[in-house]
Amino acid sequence: MSSYADALAYLDTHSNYDVTGRITSPTLDRMQVLMAAMGDPQHAYPVIHVTGTNGKGSTTQMISRLLMAHGLTVGTYTSPHLERINERINRNCEPISDDDFAEQVAAVADLEGLTGVRPSYFEAVTAAAYRWLADVAVDVAVVEVGLLGRWDATNVCDAQVAVVTNIGIDHTEYAGPTKHHIAVEKAGIVKSGSAVVIGETDPDLAAVFASAGGASSLRRGDDFDVLENQLALGGRMVDLRTPTTVYPDLFVPLHGRHQGDNAAVALTAVETFFAAPVAGELVTEGFGEVMMPGRFEVMGHQPLVIVDGAHNAPGADTCASVFFDDFDPAGRRILVVGCLLGRDPRDMLSALRADEFDVVITCTAPSSRGMAAGELTAAARSLGCEQVVEVPDLPRAIDRALGVAAPDDAVLITGSLSVVGAARPYLRKVL
Repeated sequence: MSSYADALAYLDTHSNYDVTGRITSPTLDRMQVLMAAMGDPQHAYPVIHVTGTNGKGSTTQMISRLLMAHGLTVGTYTSPHLERINERINRNCEPISDDDFAEQVAAVADLEGLTGVRPSYFEAVTAAAYRWLADVAVDVAVVEVGLLGRWDATNVCDAQVAVVTNIGIDHTEYAGPTKHHIAVEKAGIVKSGSAVVIGETDPDLAAVFASAGGASSLRRGDDFDVLENQLALGGRMVDLRTPTTVYPDLFVPLHGRHQGDNAAVALTAVETFFAAPVAGELVTEGFGEVMMPGRFEVMGHQPLVIVDGAHNAPGADTCASVFFDDFDPAGRRILVVGCLLGRDPRDMLSALRADEFDVVITCTAPSSRGMAAGELTAAARSLGCEQVVEVPDLPRAIDRALGVAAPDDAVLITGSLSVVGAARPYLRKVL
């Protein structure tokens, strides 16, 4: 294997669950063998490990930026990617180069031959990420869980700080059916030496994390919280309380009230990592640099065009709240939506408040697991949506939305990260 194209081809042959190759059985055996053969690079640096049903990506980005504001060299591993797989593996928020990515995947491929262990797509990428972060000598790594926690490929690390953003009903094909069951799986990232930062406020789940075996535990609402959370131009203005300090008038350049909660979790995680308060100017600097492509991202004006990777019902509910409450468009509201198989289309559209849109345009998500547009159409009509238009593919769905939109209208494109990942480059060409 000598090229980036070879690396992508290798990964494609290892995909066993959608394009990301998530877990198909509960085991870390393959990862442990591969990492041991590499010399366990995941132990070469401290790790802040982030799980949760929603908000993992935003919280991971905030933590990374706050650590960078301290002058640290920060590695970040996230998933999935929007447009290129390099986006998943970062040093100081700069993606891994094509050559370095090819080199790391080649190392995984070599070890497959030596060990006889055949990793999944996600396991191979995770192993490559851990190895590269050791090679470039990061001071700390911020690692986002791919799925749940306990059996996720990332969970071969020993988290110095284990972060849980929230608990919602998702991935019930692997865990559930209750939030308690899902919380148990997510608590699996907690190790004996972990300081645990919990953004979930449901008191019924507190015992799950209390019994997870961490060295210490902090809970939002009790030990830290959001004191003020106001809409601001381009994001939110928040006052945050951590276990040590009150930080007033912080600007977070992300849309949605929930980002205030994520900011509180992120800042507390960083304080916990340093075991000390963070200087106010570093908090301002860190939050000020935060960017989250594909998360309620404004792509155009007149008409307003927004993309958001609301990939599950809780995320869709948040997406709708931000769209209707924070933006409150003056003109018509046009929804372009595509979902993946495994989601209940009626639940997704209900959470998106599809019946409150003037036009709903359904399409098949550009993925091997894309739900047929017809299923979404039927669900939309069953919810009483007045005008439902079915378009086979995403580019034509976007063209249809832009074609009917007046300057004061708003177009929301959502439903899955595969939809957002394909929509962004297309919108850059047509807007």
